[in-house]
Amino acid sequence: MQLDPNFAPAWARLSRRNSSIFFDSGVDTTRRDAAKRALEKAQKLESNSPETLLALGYYQYWVLRDYGSAKSAFGRVSKTLPSNSEVLMALGQVTRREGQWDQSIAYFEQALTRDPRNVELLEGAVWTCAPLRQFTTALKLYDRALDIRPNDPDLMAGKATIYQAQGNLPEAAKLLVEVNAQTNSDWAFRVKITQLRLERNYGEAIRFLQVHLAQFHFASEYWKGFAQVDLALMQLRAGDTAAAKITAEQARNTLEQLHTSQVGDVNLAAGLSQVYAVMGEKESALKAAERAIMLLPRAKDAADAPACEENQAFIQTIFGENSRAITTLTQLLQTPYYSWLYGPGVVTPALLSLDPIWDPLRADPAFQKLCEEKQP
Repeated sequence: MQLDPNFAPAWARLSRRNSSIFFDSGVDTTRRDAAKRALEKAQKLESNSPETLLALGYYQYWVLRDYGSAKSAFGRVSKTLPSNSEVLMALGQVTRREGQWDQSIAYFEQALTRDPRNVELLEGAVWTCAPLRQFTTALKLYDRALDIRPNDPDLMAGKATIYQAQGNLPEAAKLLVEVNAQTNSDWAFRVKITQLRLERNYGEAIRFLQVHLAQFHFASEYWKGFAQVDLALMQLRAGDTAAAKITAEQARNTLEQLHTSQVGDVNLAAGLSQVYAVMGEKESALKAAERAIMLLPRAKDAADAPACEENQAFIQTIFGENSRAITTLTQLLQTPYYSWLYGPGVVTPALLSLDPIWDPLRADPAFQKLCEEKQP
């Protein structure tokens, strides 16, 4: 843009980039404002171009969460570029945020008909099928993606989550065998830690996390803080309460400092609820978990919001509020969403049966009934 400040597509792309970063953080007002300024510049130069309309749609989706207006903008682009798979992907993303999962699948199917070797589309389709517990379809989509990008660590980790959701830990382990503490993919690393927890291999998980914290270059203190939370929870699960509280205190110092300037960040609220839980601060933990739900209600985001309820059930389990946790888990088993514990899949009877974080619930007949439900 320094070479040509009147090049509208560049301003549109800049707006999209800032909108995306804002959506991922939810509280970065600098990115929000930058997205708006770049969009206004693009609109001034070429208001009806496909690039500008795409930027408008993404701004309405990612920044304003105005899903209806976003669909309208994307629809205008679709009329101009009827064969464009990106527009269909965008519509698929927006409709699942609205909870229109079947419509989302239809959009991704149309997009893949036009561009069958697009890995981003294949992954996007998985993120619609997996929440619906259509695991056979999800595995096939991952296989198609891996045919295009063999041994891609993120794709292999994603496929592993589907096997985990089915309770097939041996197949998941095969896909994660190369993941270690130095793995650059944060996604693959987190899936590996989940695998070790499901296998109840706490010692190895703790070692991985300690090395990761010591040697990995985190993009910011934000992500380092969440790694500290993971370590504290694993130490607590291993029975090392003293070490868990020390690590939780470190995480608390990191996340509370961030929280003062990012009070609207739902991830920070959820992370702090887990920190307080490790430290035995029941009231603070439950309050933070409830705050996460208030920050992201289902009406605002049907895909992500139920994960806040999943986190609340986790906190309730830690403090012995079993009946409340089981009630929430019962509802989540019937809900499509993106799990924070198991994503892109959702909680399943197999995961409830395997995951040690639900061990305090196992003596309850109502929980036993959940574990015995038919697997997807």
